[in-house]
Amino acid sequence: MADETDDRIDSRVVPEATIVEACGAVELPEFGVIEQVWETDPIPEAEIAERAGAAVRDLEFGDVPAGGEVAVGAGSRGIANLASIVGGVVAELQELGYEPFVFPAMGSHGGATGEGQREMLAELGVTEESVGCAIRSSMDVVEVGRTADRDVPVYADATAVNADAILPVNRVKPHTDFDGDVESGLSKMLVIGMGKQKGAKTAHEWAVDWSFRNMIPEITERLLEELPVVGGVAILEDQRDDTDHIEGIPPEGFLGREAELLETAYRIMPKIPFEELDVLVVDRQGKDVSGQGLDTNVIGRRPFAINEPAPETPEIKRIYTRGLTETTHGNAMGMGSADFVHHDVAAELASETTLINAITASTVRGVRLPPVVETDRAGLVASLSTLGVVGPDDARVLRATDTMRLDRLYASPALVEEARERDDLRVVAEPEPIDFEDGELAAPTPHEA
Repeated sequence: MADETDDRIDSRVVPEATIVEACGAVELPEFGVIEQVWETDPIPEAEIAERAGAAVRDLEFGDVPAGGEVAVGAGSRGIANLASIVGGVVAELQELGYEPFVFPAMGSHGGATGEGQREMLAELGVTEESVGCAIRSSMDVVEVGRTADRDVPVYADATAVNADAILPVNRVKPHTDFDGDVESGLSKMLVIGMGKQKGAKTAHEWAVDWSFRNMIPEITERLLEELPVVGGVAILEDQRDDTDHIEGIPPEGFLGREAELLETAYRIMPKIPFEELDVLVVDRQGKDVSGQGLDTNVIGRRPFAINEPAPETPEIKRIYTRGLTETTHGNAMGMGSADFVHHDVAAELASETTLINAITASTVRGVRLPPVVETDRAGLVASLSTLGVVGPDDARVLRATDTMRLDRLYASPALVEEARERDDLRVVAEPEPIDFEDGELAAPTPHEA
């Protein structure tokens, strides 16, 4: 079976020689290194757990009985210091006399299995040992109510529903599929993450016509009415993906305060520092980077969203993706945003996991497999040769680690020259010819350069 699978993958891969013959002589640009100049003031790692505990102390637990169980929701995103934050929340709950446990609030991720979701938490550093309490992972849900106008069933994790209190922990950030007052954060974790596969699928089906911007607030209010949500711990991250802010938000503040934090999140999120690119090379994509693998707010593409406009900038003519993160476990959600992908993407692709995620999210166009190339050289040649007439000195080519780590970037000469004239960019290394080893990029990933 393994040999048959390898043969099927190999049959999709277009050899470098074939691409070079079809494209002709394509002169590749040199690459220098540029760095974004960001002023950040992250919370020191040694203070993370205490700050998370302080956020818990800002919440009211008056209706929770002494020794009561508190279900702490944790998701599947690659949140900085997640284990320390969740551990700080758990420790404070224990100090207050409660019995906390962690439950995965991640919709259909992890292959839509309880064990798969437990494994995803472990990949993010959240284990029973690291956070100091039990992890209860199940896909069982219960219907807790229905929305008023459309009679949409509202589901929630059965384990969490049976607890005396529920406390989600999540980062507030721009969403990849829609724009609204509330996007990705505590409210979405309640609606989508805590709804597990069934709840997430139901919500995404209704969102096709209703839109998440309208649905999430309404279902959030229904959940807050029906469940013992004592509040949530909201996290903001800066441009370097370090923890910038931790805050306890009471239930009545979920929508209003989240909207305020979202404005800050938009302002401090990492972005590509150019509005127009010919080619963007991305070393890796994955669910731990973004829900769509490649953050749509960064790449300016939203080809799979239904009835949702794409971001206005940047405009990128070609995107070439080189691989998947280890933590994504083959989930290539959003790979359809790329124009070309490396052989490694196809080889690492877990088709079942990816399709389950796409079906649940109603974004099946996002998992279309782009043309697969054998090598990096082939990916660059194919990308540049389909742009029209553009020479190596004028080509605007950027290479990034992923759409979350954008501090250091490889840049073509045209972009390096532009960077010299800008206060928000710094030239770290002058352009040099691209070094290949057997057709693959030899230089380390940009943020490690």
